[in-house]
Amino acid sequence: MGWCIDLVKQYLLYLFRWQLSTPILAGVLYFMKGFSVTASTIIANLVGGLLFFWVDRFIFTSPYLAPQWEIREEVKCADCGDIAKGFRLVRTRNYDRTRDKNPEFRCERCSQHKILELKKRGIMVD
Repeated sequence: MGWCIDLVKQYLLYLFRWQLSTPILAGVLYFMKGFSVTASTIIANLVGGLLFFWVDRFIFTSPYLAPQWEIREEVKCADCGDIAKGFRLVRTRNYDRTRDKNPEFRCERCSQHKILELKKRGIMVD
């Protein structure tokens, strides 16, 4: 259910950003009224792309909108002791281990078990 809320939040931010692009692109078209419609449209779209690439990047990659994980190679699993690629959930909306002095990494199998445990405790992992 948490992933659905995050997706709706991203979608609403994207729609808001989309509405912001209209006056900006209209302004570019207004100042380029001496050029052909095709040239003005191309330049307005390039300006929009330059500006809104960064906004879209934030919307779709922001750690505030999705869980943040840390992954390391060749670590000892905190649960089973195997040496493997280690996974650690760092932060979600209601879970924050960014300042953890002794982070615990888990192999993929144990990480899946930990995710189920966190979900049972009400932590939004998806």
